[in-house]
Order: sequence, then structure tokens, then C-alpha cells
Amino acid sequence: MPMIEAKVTGSLPVEKRDVLKAEFGKAISLMNKPESYLMINLADNQDLYFGGKKLDKGAYVEVKVLGSVDSAASSKMTAKVCEILEKELGIPGEAVYVSYFGTSNWGWNGSNF
Repeated sequence: MPMIEAKVTGSLPVEKRDVLKAEFGKAISLMNKPESYLMINLADNQDLYFGGKKLDKGAYVEVKVLGSVDSAASSKMTAKVCEILEKELGIPGEAVYVSYFGTSNWGWNGSNF
């Protein structure tokens, strides 16, 4: 029941979307969550500001999971997300924020887990 939402400053052609989808799909296992339930939302061409300045290359990523967020797992996930964004989009880690949210209520297919 994980969800990854990534907002990036640049444009994401279909090929890059497919790569990010695949890489985030592998990375979610670091959170002990299955890719088979992973939903991903990619938003490109976003205006992101850091320290009062507009970023040419930057990203904000939210990772949402059913249950609590393990600190060690989220630390590994942050490293992996930054690695993916640097490799695929040229976004440096210092221009990436990653936030984590855990919940005990997650609905799917007409009911809650």
C-alpha cells in the first residue's frame, strides 16, 4: 500500500517516466513494502524554491506507507531516491527533499486494510 509522489522541476518524457517508475518500484522494497501495491504519481515542470531561490533542477518526493515509518529504512530510501534522481534527471541531492508519512488507515478496493 505504498505511494510515491515526486514533483520535479524539469520535464519528464515518457521514457524517463518509465525509468523512474521501474527504479522507484525496486526501491520501495527498502521500506519493506511490495511493488505489487505501489502507486506512483509523477508531476513534472513544477516550480520549486529552496532558500528563497527558484531551483533549475530540484525535486520533492513523498513516500506514504501503511503502518509506521522505520527510521533506518527511510534513511536508506532517501539515499536511493537521491541516487535515482541524480542518475536519471541530473538533480543533485542537495536539491531534493524526501518526506515520509505512515498511516494505520489505508483504503483500497472498497475497504480498508
